[in-house]
Amino acid sequence: MAKIIGASIPNIPWQDKPEGYKYPVWRYDGNPVITRDNLYNANSIFNSAVVPFKGGFAGVFRVDDVCRDHTLVVGYSDNAINWNLQEKVIFRGYDPRLCEIDGKYYLSWVNLTPHGTTIGIAYTTDFEEWTQLEDACYPVARNGVLFPRKVNDEYMLLIRPCDRGHTPYGDIFLAHSKDLTYWGKYRFVMKPEKNWEMTKVGAGPTPIELEDGWLMFYHGVLTSCNGFTYAMGAAILDKDQPWVVKHRADRFLLAPHKDYELVGDVPNVVFPCAALADADSGKIAIYYGGADTVVALAFTTVDEVVDYIKANDLMNK
Repeated sequence: MAKIIGASIPNIPWQDKPEGYKYPVWRYDGNPVITRDNLYNANSIFNSAVVPFKGGFAGVFRVDDVCRDHTLVVGYSDNAINWNLQEKVIFRGYDPRLCEIDGKYYLSWVNLTPHGTTIGIAYTTDFEEWTQLEDACYPVARNGVLFPRKVNDEYMLLIRPCDRGHTPYGDIFLAHSKDLTYWGKYRFVMKPEKNWEMTKVGAGPTPIELEDGWLMFYHGVLTSCNGFTYAMGAAILDKDQPWVVKHRADRFLLAPHKDYELVGDVPNVVFPCAALADADSGKIAIYYGGADTVVALAFTTVDEVVDYIKANDLMNK
């Protein structure tokens, strides 16, 4: 059995796997959990990040407003399903990720600059006041995802270099830092391998620590005659050298099949951005953007997903 190394989340949102369902990740039957109706002047709310906070939950949410500006706002919830979003914009940019490190909540996001996108880094202790640090790279990059602790006394950041457009390529790299200011020692992690992800790959939620590695959910992109299709995959990275891929599923875990994933501002998108993982039960709740329009929720367990990865392991073929 696989084991999560981390905190207990007894109130993690959860639905049992539907009877007869054969796949390792299943959708919440109340999806989507957040729509544009959750906030006035929102055109779309999607690709958002969630963490446990003071017995409940807090999050940073991507809100593209009715001017189609990319903004980030804070939200709170008692059950991680029904959310109260704040109107105050904390940063400009998109696709936030959140993790807690030594009592501080660190936010990474795609920061907008006149020269292209960078990875912004900021932290808070209360989700009201934020301290912004230096950007973690020079332009252009996206999908910056921090590990939830230091590895070998260094902070780790997954990153995907790209161009200033809607990049038709993309591999995952990893950067090291001693102080969250100076980043370097870049290491290649993985590139597209199978048809479902052949255009590009990018890291998803904060990696989940296991006894023997790091569980990384990620998105992969297929280019078809109808455009891009985003789906969710998973891999297990080495515990001490997380740029080394130990196991990797050769097939997606979740792809756009429901209306709220197929139809929206950008059709055919499942984009994982956050995951809650309960160390006691092994339950995992995954938040993902649907069609660049809504936030949806899916579930798995650490045993289900690890077994699925190893049963369909690209690294052993």
